[in-house]
Amino acid sequence: MKAAALVGLLFWSSLSSACAGHEDGKKWTKEELAELEANWGQEWSFSGIGSFAHLDHTKCLLDPAVQYDIAIVGAPFDTAVAYRPGKHSLFQAFIGCRYPLVFFMSTIITHIHTGARFGPRAIRHASGRQVAFRAFNPRANISPYQNWAKIIDCGDIPITPFDNNIAREQMTEASKLLGNRRGVSVLKPKPMLMTLGGDHRLTLPALRALNEIYGRPVRVLYFDIQPTWIPGTQRPTHPTGGITHFTHGSMFWMANQEGLLSNATHEKSVHVGLRTHLIGNDFNDNDDDTNQGWVRFSADDNDEIGTTGIIDGIMGTLETKDPVYLSMDIDVLDPACAPGTGTPKPGGWATRELIRILRGIEGLNFVGADFVEVSPTYQGNEEETALAAAQVVYEVLSLMVKRGMNGIVKEGRGKDELQELWLLVKCMQ
Repeated sequence: MKAAALVGLLFWSSLSSACAGHEDGKKWTKEELAELEANWGQEWSFSGIGSFAHLDHTKCLLDPAVQYDIAIVGAPFDTAVAYRPGKHSLFQAFIGCRYPLVFFMSTIITHIHTGARFGPRAIRHASGRQVAFRAFNPRANISPYQNWAKIIDCGDIPITPFDNNIAREQMTEASKLLGNRRGVSVLKPKPMLMTLGGDHRLTLPALRALNEIYGRPVRVLYFDIQPTWIPGTQRPTHPTGGITHFTHGSMFWMANQEGLLSNATHEKSVHVGLRTHLIGNDFNDNDDDTNQGWVRFSADDNDEIGTTGIIDGIMGTLETKDPVYLSMDIDVLDPACAPGTGTPKPGGWATRELIRILRGIEGLNFVGADFVEVSPTYQGNEEETALAAAQVVYEVLSLMVKRGMNGIVKEGRGKDELQELWLLVKCMQ
């Protein structure tokens, strides 16, 4: 009886495999595949997997063969925040002590997240309305997602939340691995990383990676409300010492100490949007910025010289040849536009003003960028902070792509040749 049952089982199993194999073995024609793409390949802005702007998603750190020209990379990390890392209500804290399961469910229901480590997820979610077929940027006169550059979402760097030193090394190594690959397009030999934070400390690992990749220091365009902190000057300190130098305000001081910034007399970097309080009773904080090779433009300068004056100052300092890294803190925007951050400060710019400045610097030679300090727990239900962040990232991607197109035009290529080159690049992808 058992033998008969076994024979029957094997028979039906082989029959099922044969049928499945017959279907799997079908050779699909190009026309059939094109029809599938036409019927099912389109995604709406509210559908699909949560990658940035519905871009193709690959865990690039697990697949060394994946190539791209621009990679979206998440760095979910926030243990270096100095002011407000995240929040839970007192009621939730009480519930959490007595009834952990109820606390867990209330956290899910009320969307209570802690800190900027949830920034990459929030920015990706807010970018959902950006879809390739509807992504033409009228300000830049291009579509960043339908152009020469292959842009993909490489997912997040797995960063430990328990040890800052290990986290720093993880971010550095990941940035090297992702940035050292060969680009897809003939227009850019090395890919560019657009890193979503996370707190601002991720910039130091990014600069370390760029220094190894390009074999030279880079210049920086830094949007933030505060000057660079020198470790030990932020009070209060602990009498026993031993406090880490690595915070979300000291990363550029450390980068300067390590020779990662091109800060010679004729190669300064630019710090834009300052408006915070300073330590003590003088301008020593600003003097420290100056001594490290920064040219500063405060938020108030916009009232005096306008966005055009700030653009002229940036371009006149950085010019168009040297490699430039763009680092953007969400707090450069006014809390009315972006309350979801760890260090809000009234008196900042509107999103429109920031975008106008970005549109004026498209000639810079960007080699990478980050957008940091989005803390979704402090934004409203309208997701205004994440929406602003997603829009600015879209504008930065437009900058990167436009620079590549401008390089082609300067070579004197005609319109037909540009079209042929674009088709060649798409075939290579």
